[in-house]
Amino acid sequence: MEVTVRIGELAQQAEVSVRSLRYYEEQGLLVSTRSPSGQRTYGEGAVERVRLLRRLYVAGLSSRTIAELLPCVDSPSAEQSDETWARLLEERARLDAQIAELLQARDALDAVVVTNRRHRGTFVDSVDVG
Repeated sequence: MEVTVRIGELAQQAEVSVRSLRYYEEQGLLVSTRSPSGQRTYGEGAVERVRLLRRLYVAGLSSRTIAELLPCVDSPSAEQSDETWARLLEERARLDAQIAELLQARDALDAVVVTNRRHRGTFVDSVDVG
């Protein structure tokens, strides 16, 4: 007999919200069954699946990309492994580009901060304090 958990138990064990679990299901990333009373139940591998999903989201992957990668997790093969490798490299390059853009934005903001401090220093020096 397979061990199953209800949605609240899974959320607690995997340290995610119930809302996240429902979202994962809507995206086809997580599968549940329904009890006779209509409650969602999940198999014993669900906690690890949710933890994997969280790691992939934290890594910056979209739901669509995660869905494309899951077949390699669910039924690995050499072909899928190569496709996954290529996809992960694409995602890494995308993140590198975003990081470069963020660094440029931070540098531009730093320049504005320096200008602001210089301007404010001029303003404060010209105010009569006495």
